[in-house]
Amino acid sequence: MPLIENSSYKKPFYYWNGHWETIIPSIFRKIEGVVYQRERLELNDGDFVDLDCLNQDSSKLAIITHGLEGNSDRHYAKGMAKHFFQNGWDAIAWNCRGCSGDINRLPRFYHHGATEDLAAVVQHALDCNRYKTIVLIGFSMGGSMTLKYLGERGMGVNPAVKSGVVFSVPCNLGASASELDKP
Repeated sequence: MPLIENSSYKKPFYYWNGHWETIIPSIFRKIEGVVYQRERLELNDGDFVDLDCLNQDSSKLAIITHGLEGNSDRHYAKGMAKHFFQNGWDAIAWNCRGCSGDINRLPRFYHHGATEDLAAVVQHALDCNRYKTIVLIGFSMGGSMTLKYLGERGMGVNPAVKSGVVFSVPCNLGASASELDKP
């Protein structure tokens, strides 16, 4: 996975630590003008996930996976969906089990290692037979799921899936938990 080692980016002074980098956007960043169309995707195990879609009959699709306890309405998911839509793409910001506002049917939850639901969302998009380019975007835990999904498939991933981009991924869960436990 390529890392950006040298960058001219300088963070604003008010982002003096990682906590503020999370808190400030969640309070002050408001994304206007995103009106999703909700679609319920029935899963093979009898449960469902809800897909919030921005469609314009594009041949390009961005599939966005939120972070732990997030949903498609979080500013980062809506902002990403809006960006892609404004640039001619369709977007699906899907909600992990139990995160769409509706109670799921089964007592199964999502976690960093669960890629079956993401696989179902990707397959659903492929079954539409219109997407020639699909990109996967994941935030935090959704990034872990995205990386694991791509790693499990390796070179066998469907050729329409061109790339995956992840943000703030806790690649080492043990070290991340230890860091969170610090005062």
